[in-house]
Amino acid sequence: MTELLQSKRSNIIAHILLWGVIFILPNFIMNTDRIFNWWFLVRSLPEMFGYMFVFYLNYFLLIDKFLYNGKTKAFILCNVLIICVIAILIHYGKGWIESILPEMRPRRRRGPSPLWFIVRDATMLFLMCGLSVALKMTMRWFEVDNERKELAKAKSEAELQNLKNQINPHFLLNTLNNIYALIEFNPPKAQQAVMDLSRMLRHLLYDNNKMYVPLRQEADFMRNYIELMRIRLPHNVELRTDFSYSDTSGTLISPLIFISLVENAFKHGISGEKPSFIDISLKERPDGKVEFICKNSYFPKSDSDKSGSGIGLELVRKRLELLYPNSYLWNTEIENDIYCTVLIIDTK
Repeated sequence: MTELLQSKRSNIIAHILLWGVIFILPNFIMNTDRIFNWWFLVRSLPEMFGYMFVFYLNYFLLIDKFLYNGKTKAFILCNVLIICVIAILIHYGKGWIESILPEMRPRRRRGPSPLWFIVRDATMLFLMCGLSVALKMTMRWFEVDNERKELAKAKSEAELQNLKNQINPHFLLNTLNNIYALIEFNPPKAQQAVMDLSRMLRHLLYDNNKMYVPLRQEADFMRNYIELMRIRLPHNVELRTDFSYSDTSGTLISPLIFISLVENAFKHGISGEKPSFIDISLKERPDGKVEFICKNSYFPKSDSDKSGSGIGLELVRKRLELLYPNSYLWNTEIENDIYCTVLIIDTK
C-alpha cells in the first residue's frame, strides 16, 4: 500500500513538472526580457488547451481502449484525425484571440503560411501523444510491479503459515513421545515434563502466530525444551548449553526456527550404551547477526527408525528461504562421528 501511494504521488509530481516545463519555460525562452509575460501566456491558451486535450484524451481513454487491447492501428488512426483537427483549431484560436486583443498581435510584416503553423502545432501534438503513452506505460509498470510484489508477499505469508502448521504437529509428536517414554520409568519427572510442555505450548499458541518474536523469548523456549529433554537423558550423555544475548536486546527472530535443529541433535546424538554429547550454542553477535551452533555425537538411525526423519530440517530450510533470502548461512558437516550444524542469520 505504501509503494502504491508513493507511485501515485510520483505520478502527480510528474504531471506537474511536465506542464510546468511545457508552458512556463517557453515564456522565458521566447521573451527577450527574460521576465514572465502574462500576454504571452494568454496568447498561448489555445496551444495549452490543445496539448492538454490530446494528452489526457490518450491518458484516460484512448490508451486503455485501443493500445492495451492490441488495437495499435486504430489507436494511431484515431490520434492522427484528432491531432489534425486540434492543430487547425489551435491556429484559428490564436487568430481569434489576436482579433479581440489587438495589442497581442505580433509585429511582423511577412511570416510563414498558416499551413506551416498547423504542421508545427501538429508535431507538438504528436509529441504530447508520445509523452502520454510513455507516462501511462511507466505508471502501469509501477502498478503491475506493486501488484506482483503484493501477490508474492501474500504467497510467502501463506506458505509460512502452512509451514508453521506442519512444524507444530511435528514438534508435539516428538515431545509427547519423550513424555510417554518418561512415564514408564519415572512418573514424578513425567509430571514435571508435562508442566514444561504446558509452558512451551503457551509459546506455540500465542507467539508462533507472529512473524517475529524477541530473541530472548525464543531462547527461553529452547531452554525449556532442552530441560525437558535433559530429565530423560542417560548418564553417559553430556549436555552443554551456552546462550549469550542481551536481556534488553531488540533483536527479532522467526519463532521455532532453531528447534528442529535441537530436536535433530537429541534424535541422532544420543546412544544408550556409548559415551555421547550434545553442545548447543546460541549467541547474539555485535553486528546484529544471530549465530546458532550445535555439535553432537553422531549415531545415525537405522532404516526402521527413520519415521519423520528430515521433515523438520526441510521445513527449516523452506522457512529460511522465505524469511531470510540471501541473509542466512547454514552449513552442516559430519567428521569423526561428530555432527555439526552452524546457522547464522542476519536479522537486520
